Amino acid sequence: MGAYFSEIFLGLYSLAVGLSITFKEFFKPVVTVPYPFKTLKMCDRYRGHIELIENENGEPKCVACMMCQRGCPSGCISITTKTETYEVEVKGEMKTKKKKILTGYDLNFTTCSLCGQCIENCKFGAIEFSKEYNLASTRKEDFHFNLLNRLKERNS
Repeated sequence: MGAYFSEIFLGLYSLAVGLSITFKEFFKPVVTVPYPFKTLKMCDRYRGHIELIENENGEPKCVACMMCQRGCPSGCISITTKTETYEVEVKGEMKTKKKKILTGYDLNFTTCSLCGQCIENCKFGAIEFSKEYNLASTRKEDFHFNLLNRLKERNS
């Protein structure tokens, strides 16, 4: 009979302790952010998916050297290029030169491990991590990015 009442007493005591903690926390300032209406600024070290950087002309800095594609251990980057020939006058003589032009820069974010090897391998500083964090989706196709098109959309 004494054990019965001691269990009731211990139960009421733990209830009182829990309610006192809840009562104290109830009047403290809110820590969470009302998400759709306010968002937090991401810290500088946050790693989102990669994005192309533009030069002064609004074109991508990428010179299509393919080092980011080769350096990616996940194989999630695919670059397409085309070669253009142009003529340059050197010391009064016309010379034909070739130049690679970036036509497509695709990122499969479903397989990206965010290791940063692509950014380290880029000698021209043409890619960086984005600060975009709201990438929730149920479709796999939403995580296949054409970074060249995204850069053009940002500029317009």
